[in-house]
Amino acid sequence: MKDYKLTFAILTVAVVWGTTFLSIRIAVETIPAWFVAGIRQFLAALIVLMILLYRRQFQWIGWKNLGYQLVFSSLMLIIANGLTTVAEETITSSLTSLISATSPIIVFLGSVALRLQKFTFKALVGVLTCFSGIAFIFWDGIRDLANPDYRFGIFLLFCGILGWASGTIFTKKMNIQSKNISLNLFYQFAFAGIVQIIFACIFTENYHFENWSAKSVSAMLYLAMFGSVAAFFAYHYALTKVSPVQVSILAYINTVISIFLSWLILNEEISAKFIIAAALIILGVFIINYNREMFKRQKIEKDQDRAY
Repeated sequence: MKDYKLTFAILTVAVVWGTTFLSIRIAVETIPAWFVAGIRQFLAALIVLMILLYRRQFQWIGWKNLGYQLVFSSLMLIIANGLTTVAEETITSSLTSLISATSPIIVFLGSVALRLQKFTFKALVGVLTCFSGIAFIFWDGIRDLANPDYRFGIFLLFCGILGWASGTIFTKKMNIQSKNISLNLFYQFAFAGIVQIIFACIFTENYHFENWSAKSVSAMLYLAMFGSVAAFFAYHYALTKVSPVQVSILAYINTVISIFLSWLILNEEISAKFIIAAALIILGVFIINYNREMFKRQKIEKDQDRAY
C-alpha cells in the first residue's frame, strides 16, 4: 500500500473492469450494440495513437506481427467483446458478468486439450464447482429460456467466451511477445473498430441517431477511455510490480463489483440462487488458478509484455 502508483493502478483495474458490463448495458439501451462496440474500439485506437505520437513511438510493426495482431483482435475484440456487447441487449449485465467469469475455465480446458497444461485432481474439483454454479444460474432462470431473444443472447455470450478463450490460448500457444504493447494495442483497436462499425452498418436496420441518449453515449465514451485504455495501461503497470498470478486475483473482485453495481444502479434482481451460483463459479475459478505465490509479497522485474 506504500506504493501509491501501484495501489492506484490496481484499484483502477478492479473498479473500471468491474463497471464494464454495467456500462455496456447502459450504452445498448439506445445505441445498437455493434455501434457501441465499434465506436468504443475506434475511439480507443485514436487515444492510443495520440499517446504513441506524443511519445514518438508510432511505427510499422511488420507483416508477420500485424497478422498476429489481426488474429488476436478478431478473437478478443471482434468476437469476444463484440458478441458480449450484442448479448447484453437481451440479458442483464449481472448475468453477463457472472457467466463471463467462467472464461478461465474454458481457457484451462482448451490448454489441457492442446497439452499446454496438465489436468489434475485439483483442476477437476475446480471445473465441477464452476459448472455447478452455471447449473444454478439456469435452474434459477429456466423459464427465461423460453424467450428466443434470451436464448440467442446466451448463445452469443458463450460464443464470445469461446472467442476470448481462443485468443488467450492462441497467445500462449504462439508465445507472442512484444516490447511495445501500446503499438500492438493500436493495431488491434483500429482493426476491431473498423470491422465492428462495418458490421453495425450491415446488421443494423434503423440507426436512429436522434434516439441515442446522452447517458448511453456517455457510457460508450467511458468504455473507450477507461474500459479499453486506462484500465489496460493500469493492468500492465501492475504487472511490472507484482506477478501475473497476483494481478489475476482482480478477476474475482471485478465480478463482485459488477454484480453489486448492476443491482444498485440498474435494479437487476439478484436472487439467493444467483448468489450461490456466483460463489460457486468464483470458487471454481479460484481453485484452478490457486498458487502459493498468489499471496506472497514480491516484486518482479519487468518482462517483455505479451501481446494482450
